[in-house]
Amino acid sequence: MADTGPGLSAEIADRLFQPFMTTKSQGMGVGLSISRTIVEAHGGRIWVESNANGGATFHFTLRRVSKSEVANAS
Repeated sequence: MADTGPGLSAEIADRLFQPFMTTKSQGMGVGLSISRTIVEAHGGRIWVESNANGGATFHFTLRRVSKSEVANAS
């Protein structure tokens, strides 16, 4: 997901996925921490990059599941 806001400072980006870290006055700071926990529990990775023209882009990967794993899950 990408946005065109003011972007993130390196200091904020380094702590963004920590619990209770927020840049919003009314934010709780748990959304990205929960997202990271879910993604990592599924063998993936989540990260953010600043865009050259402002804003930021969030990326994530997930582990590929084999057909046999899907068949055995039922």
